[in-house]
Amino acid sequence: MNIAKRGLPRMHRKGAFGHTLRAVKINSDWTERLEGDSLRYTAIAALGLSYIDRGTQQLILNGDTAFDLAHACAVRATTSADMGAIALAAWAAAEAGRFHSVALFRQLVQVLSSDTPIATVDCAWALSAALAARQFGDTQDVVSLATKRLMSGRSASGLFPHMLPASASGRFRAHIGCFADQVYPIQALARLYTARSDVEALSAAEACAERICALQGPAGQWWWHYDTRNGGVVEGYPVYSVHQHAMAPMALLDLREAGGTDHSQAIIKGMRWLDEHPEVSMPLVASEKGVIWRKVARREPRKVVRALSAVTTSLLRGWHVPGLDMLFPPVRIDYECRPYELGWLLYAWLAGGVVARLSPGLTADRPAILKEI
Repeated sequence: MNIAKRGLPRMHRKGAFGHTLRAVKINSDWTERLEGDSLRYTAIAALGLSYIDRGTQQLILNGDTAFDLAHACAVRATTSADMGAIALAAWAAAEAGRFHSVALFRQLVQVLSSDTPIATVDCAWALSAALAARQFGDTQDVVSLATKRLMSGRSASGLFPHMLPASASGRFRAHIGCFADQVYPIQALARLYTARSDVEALSAAEACAERICALQGPAGQWWWHYDTRNGGVVEGYPVYSVHQHAMAPMALLDLREAGGTDHSQAIIKGMRWLDEHPEVSMPLVASEKGVIWRKVARREPRKVVRALSAVTTSLLRGWHVPGLDMLFPPVRIDYECRPYELGWLLYAWLAGGVVARLSPGLTADRPAILKEI
């Protein structure tokens, strides 16, 4: 969390957050360069920053607070066509900005009630946003529509596809769901259970969490691409640091707080990979720079292994071209870091109690979990 507090100021400029802080070589020296701009990442940063003290928020945001940032995101999102950005901005508006953005939820209703295919991640974010905002206004339409869409995508294996409907991903990718396609539904459905006592939602979250934990790598790796048909791994790499330190803990802790299964040991195992990764010897955590390097990936041209694995498993479940690990070993570190990674890190470990606020009488136990871990 201290790394996040050091790194986020380097990624902030002009009231928003950039897309990527990338290591670059200038002459003979290495430094980091901030590239691009991202509304999605700015909204996630607002969510994470809202759980640290106001003074630190102002140091990171040049005098502003997460409240200010969330309000700015909401205004900016009203002209966006990106459903994911709209959902995240609405979520940040509710949780960090403490208000219900009528305009953003109106946009979400339009998309969710249409026949347009929707990314699973975007749908899960819309549900989380609606649950967060319901204390400030009526979000029932979004809750119902997002729940229906999300639940329609769950497979017999417990896993979720990349798109809703899955067929929107195309013939060779319809069976694939990435790690993000699992954790955000787990989080949203766990919160839905606490808000509405939706037993079916909790069951879906439990099944998905159980499957990804069963598939976790021997060194704690949270793998990247899954086969929703048989619940297997299509392609493990890259392994992303944010999955290890933020996204898996965030979803699995929410599930536990909602009364679901305790997956603390899987969380601990995943965190340990940051220091004890067998793929490479170089460190992933660069504390002095305020970054955690993004991922460990294969040495391969143009993501060839993922493409081959998608095609072969689409033709025959579980079929992988032999020798890929030898031909394309996972020995490359991606020397970049993105603000959403540090935003989710803060949110995952400081946002205990969010689930409890959705259901009167429920007690959050994240401090106990932190102590245990």
